[in-house]
Amino acid sequence: MRILRSDIYENLKMALATLRGNKLRSFLTVFGVVIGIITVMLIASIISGIDVSVKREVESFGTRSIYISKYNPGIHIGRMSREERMRKELTYDDAIALQSLPAVELSVPFLDITNNWFGGKLMVSGGGKTSAQVALQGTLPEFEKAGTQIISEGRFFTQTENDTNQEVCVVGSKVADDFFKLGSPVGQTIKIGTQEFRVVGVLEKREQFLIGGGSDDQNNVIYVPFTVAQKLKPNADDIYILAVARAGLMEEAKDQVRDLLRVRRQVPFAANDNFGMETSESILDNFRSITGGLAIAMVVISSVGLMVGGIGVMNIMLVSVTERTREIGVRKAIGAKRSDIMWQFLIEAATLTGLGGIVGLSIGWGLTLLLRLLLPSYVPLWAPIGGLIASVGIGLIFGLWPAWKAARLDPIESLRYE
Repeated sequence: MRILRSDIYENLKMALATLRGNKLRSFLTVFGVVIGIITVMLIASIISGIDVSVKREVESFGTRSIYISKYNPGIHIGRMSREERMRKELTYDDAIALQSLPAVELSVPFLDITNNWFGGKLMVSGGGKTSAQVALQGTLPEFEKAGTQIISEGRFFTQTENDTNQEVCVVGSKVADDFFKLGSPVGQTIKIGTQEFRVVGVLEKREQFLIGGGSDDQNNVIYVPFTVAQKLKPNADDIYILAVARAGLMEEAKDQVRDLLRVRRQVPFAANDNFGMETSESILDNFRSITGGLAIAMVVISSVGLMVGGIGVMNIMLVSVTERTREIGVRKAIGAKRSDIMWQFLIEAATLTGLGGIVGLSIGWGLTLLLRLLLPSYVPLWAPIGGLIASVGIGLIFGLWPAWKAARLDPIESLRYE
């Protein structure tokens, strides 16, 4: 038996030779590592993909936009408080008043007439199709200046059309596709409730976070003049406001909007706001607070798989030390030091889990490509790098005890071992 060199390259060759000799045992040993790495890849790709999609969609509404409603911002879990439910609605006059603020460039009210407890649903029909799932919004012509919706064909309705209650509308790209399959929608009519509206413009298609189609789809929307929306549903009072801050004055705009609305809504000095304000940044912060919990769950789930794999590696390495006791004795007898033996088994354990990590990354990458057909999916660079480092690290950590045990074997006793 030739004297084996103690460098890392030689130890790696020995580790690979050992693994080739026990293929099935090696795979079963690192199965937990493979599952853990696949979990890391899948959850990381889902969270990152959703984060990128949400960020792109939220920022498309304008980084200077402030959304104001009577409800507190964020995701509501369970029932709202009685105080929040009983708040008075925002008004058209509130939106007009905000236009006078120095830090506010634009303020536009929106009247949601899609569904109302008092007025029922307004059906939209045209081109042989009828739907109650189209979002219907009354607004002002100034909305076009906000830049959150872009006209791709035709124009937005004018102030004169709003003031004279003309039945004109601007439709989203999905409405155009669904109700006007032949020719351009501009100049044609579409029925909202019992009234016919002339289409004057079509909006540019917006990218959707998930599969669109309902009234939350920003492409499935019809905008009509504010005064006309009030006529369609006289009892509708669900108003929210879009304010646009002047460039570089977002914080000042938020403070001025809050102060003015507190005065107009007669909020006592020490009381909390009885309205909510959101910006693109705050929406993203709320969303990331949720995905942060998912990231923690990802770490916990993947850690279980990696821990199981690590325990399997430690067990199989302890068996390997017992099976190769005589080999260890021979190596020590011809001059191998304790550190040489220890490195041999550490590298073997790290190689075992590292290969399991590569298998897990390969499978995980393929699954993320399939997942992309259903959900937004994006694999961040840190996921495969972190997964590979974690898999190798598991081998080093859980292989430490077997390697230390092998290094401490007495060479005389080892040579006598049968």
